[in-house]
Amino acid sequence: MAEIRVENLHKSFGDFVAVKDSTFTVENGEFFVMLGPSGCGKTTTLRMIAGLELPTSGAIRLGGETVTQLRASARDIAFVFQLFALYPHMNVRQNIAYPLKNQGVPKAEIKARVEEAARTLRIADLLDRSVSGLSGGDRQRVALGRAIVRDPKAFLMDEPLGALDTELREAMITELRALHDRLGATTIYVTHDQLEAMAMADKIAVMNRGLIEQFDTPHEIYGRPATLFVADFIGSPPMNLLPAAGPAAAGATRLVVDGVSVAIPALLDGSASRDLVLGVRPEQVVLSDGEGLAGEVFGSEYLGTTQIVTVTTRVGKVRARLPASARATVGEAVRLTFRPERLSVFDRASGRALRTAWTVAGTGGRRHG
Repeated sequence: MAEIRVENLHKSFGDFVAVKDSTFTVENGEFFVMLGPSGCGKTTTLRMIAGLELPTSGAIRLGGETVTQLRASARDIAFVFQLFALYPHMNVRQNIAYPLKNQGVPKAEIKARVEEAARTLRIADLLDRSVSGLSGGDRQRVALGRAIVRDPKAFLMDEPLGALDTELREAMITELRALHDRLGATTIYVTHDQLEAMAMADKIAVMNRGLIEQFDTPHEIYGRPATLFVADFIGSPPMNLLPAAGPAAAGATRLVVDGVSVAIPALLDGSASRDLVLGVRPEQVVLSDGEGLAGEVFGSEYLGTTQIVTVTTRVGKVRARLPASARATVGEAVRLTFRPERLSVFDRASGRALRTAWTVAGTGGRRHG
């Protein structure tokens, strides 16, 4: 396995810029996820790393070797697609063995490597079965087996679970991560599904309109979003984004939202903007009978141990994650307060988060993205 380094990678199709100067490093043995909506540039980036697309500019290094202009066949990378791309006229054994046969590997070695891959994926009992009669999950395992058997420097996966139903996809998330841990494989995984990304990734690059908005661990991306886009894209439900009155000086510990003074982590960077945004995760919202932001309960979604309560306020709907036992009656007048220690503050014009005591506590002072 090997480190993958991408430097100032840029891809244009005529006047359309699909990827804008992306720079990141996937460490040896890391499970790295590129996450974002359709059309954000994640698959184009993956295809450039694989050698299926040539970049307009920039560099790609695999294990220290520059591979930017090499053909896909010369990069020693295994690609797993969303559509399994299996050969229906071959059985499972033949499908897994196909890349080794093309490379001229001796028959005895092919047999041993195919059986080892099948044991790893727990499909040894399916080796002589036709792929056309397999379930979606088993067909995906066969596709993974065809990648694993090559023992490549890196695995690239483009929405490999996208064709599976919800229950099977959730099971395969656990299996894929466990497989990665057993193999110690350097993996780049593309998805638009934040559940997949948050459950499997060591690091995530959140992409939007060709740009990497934030590159960090799942914990940091959820707790300390670097931009308004990340705050709104990550989380179910996403972060509440409430307009706040600026400007705010460095050292400020309160913002005004709809005339209500709200405690925040101390600002380390002041902002001259009059248009700020307070970011509040649903679990940081508290329903109160006393002071706070005035609202009315709009509805409640029961989730078993918790519930999502939606409150209508003059600055928009606010969602709170509360215990299932909490009382919230539709139409009831309530007040909202926020636990201050983990709130985020954004400058709306730039879309970037301001540095606070909370963001620095998690990053050692570095900036995200």
